[in-house]
Amino acid sequence: MNRPNPEIRPGATYADILAAPPNKVAELVAGRLHLQPRPAPRHARASSALGSKIGGPFDYDDARPGGWWILDEPELHLGRDVLVPDLAGWRRDRMARLPEAAAFDLAPDWVCEVLSPTTRRFDLTEKRALYGRAGVGHLWLIDPEARTLEAFENADGTWVLRAALSEDDAVQVAPFEAVSFALSALWAG
Repeated sequence: MNRPNPEIRPGATYADILAAPPNKVAELVAGRLHLQPRPAPRHARASSALGSKIGGPFDYDDARPGGWWILDEPELHLGRDVLVPDLAGWRRDRMARLPEAAAFDLAPDWVCEVLSPTTRRFDLTEKRALYGRAGVGHLWLIDPEARTLEAFENADGTWVLRAALSEDDAVQVAPFEAVSFALSALWAG
């Protein structure tokens, strides 16, 4: 199957992100602009469903564990790099209020990337390394095609695998171990 590759342009600046086409996700890493197509339906379903499963009890519902801001596709400014994870979360005790600016300078406590054919290599290499160096505490990688979730914890800049789940396994993983849901809730059809 012939899959499209993301566009990579060296010598880029934040102005290139602002000028990116609206149908692309634009990220800046080490002076290179990365342009990927907007998520396909399977990818969007997994991200949306996870946002609902995590956001409900940890962000929106006052009667549940709470204590988090959970956001779709926030723009992270991590030093000179600009990343857009599929989902990210900040503990409210670290970030009491959402910033007024469109971007976040404070690294999230949790990031989730939903892997797709066009983003897989970038997500698994450059982005994962940047999240580790920036001090993100937890990283989840979801693969809708393989129907898997891998959950990592940052141990002094090194990602340590804490859970590897598939198909219909129960998801009860740090930092959201206070609730459980079936991984199959993320899959389209």
